[in-house]
Amino acid sequence: MMETIAFALFAFVTLASALGVVLFRDPWHSALMLGVALLSIAVHYVMLAAEFVAMMQILVYVGGVLILITFAVMLTQRDEQASTEVVQT
Repeated sequence: MMETIAFALFAFVTLASALGVVLFRDPWHSALMLGVALLSIAVHYVMLAAEFVAMMQILVYVGGVLILITFAVMLTQRDEQASTEVVQT
C-alpha cells in the first residue's frame, strides 16, 4: 500500500514537472523543471530496486546534461537594458 502511494506521488511530480518544462516561457525555469523531472525518475528507479541505474540517471542527466543546459541558458540570455540603449543611441 505504501509503495503505491509513493509511486502515485512521484508519478504526479514527474508529470507536473514535465508539463512545467513545456509550458514555462523562461528557459531557466524550464531547465529547473527538467531537473525535478529527472530526479523524480531516479526515485522511480530506486523504487524498482535499480540503484545503479538511478545513480547513473543522477550523474549523467542531472549532473551533466542539466549543467550543460544551464551554461547554454546563461550564455544565450540577452541583456534587455543594454539592447534598448544601443537602439536609442
